Amino acid sequence: MSEPGILEFVSSDTSEDEVIFPPGDLLSDEPPLESDLHRDQIDLLIRILKLWWRERQDFYASGNLTIYYSPNQKKSEDFRGPDFFLVLGTQKKDRNSWVVWQENGKYLNLIIEIFSNTTSAVDKGLKKQIYQDTFRTPDYFWFDPLTMEFQGFHLVDGKYQEIQPTTEGKLWSQQLELYLGVYEGKLRFFTTENQLIPSSEELAQQESLRAQQAEERAQQAEERAQQAEQEIARLREVLRAQGIDQQNI
Repeated sequence: MSEPGILEFVSSDTSEDEVIFPPGDLLSDEPPLESDLHRDQIDLLIRILKLWWRERQDFYASGNLTIYYSPNQKKSEDFRGPDFFLVLGTQKKDRNSWVVWQENGKYLNLIIEIFSNTTSAVDKGLKKQIYQDTFRTPDYFWFDPLTMEFQGFHLVDGKYQEIQPTTEGKLWSQQLELYLGVYEGKLRFFTTENQLIPSSEELAQQESLRAQQAEERAQQAEERAQQAEQEIARLREVLRAQGIDQQNI
C-alpha cells in the first residue's frame, strides 16, 4: 500500500536569517465554500466516515481546512485546503488546521476535491501535481456535484494512475478499503459488498421504519387474535343453537 509523504524539515542556523517558527496552533485560512452543494457534500463525507469508524481512534478526517506544509515551517508559504481529506495512523482529535511539521511530518492519505466552475482547472492541474509530487497522497479523487464527473487516482511508483471503475461506476480506495460512488447525486461510501454506508439520518429513518413495521406486525397479530376469538365465539354459538354440549368437545 502506498504511503503519504513525510515532510523534510529545513534546519535553521543561528543567524540573521534564522527561521522563526509560527505559533503552535495555526488557524485554518480557507475561504467560505462556494455553494450549499459543496458544504453539504463535504459535511456528508466527514459525518458518514466518522460514524462508520466511530470505534477507531487512529485517524483524522476533515475538510475545507488548511494544510500547512512549508519546509521552513512558515504559515505564509506552502499551504493548501483540500475539500475533504483523511489521515491514517494519527490521533483522533479536533484541530484548527493540519500543520505537517507539528504532525511528525505526516501528510494526507486521501484527498477528495469537490469541483466548481472556479476550482476544477486547479484541482485537475496544480493541486493534482502537488498532491502527487509533494504530499505523495496515495488516493486522490474529484467529484463535480453539478455534472456528476467523478474520477480517482492511486499513486503508483510516484505517479498517479487512474482508478478503473467497477461496472456500477464505483472507484476503490485502498486507503479507505471502501468504494466511492455516486448515489442520488451525492458522493458516498460503499462497503466491499457494494452496500451503501448510511448517514445518521438514514440510520434513524431505518430504525423508524423497522419500529413502524414491528408495530404493524403487532397490530396485525392482535387483529388475527381478535378474529380468532370472534370465530371461536361464533362456533360456540352455532353449537349452542344446535344443542350440542360443548363440555364434551
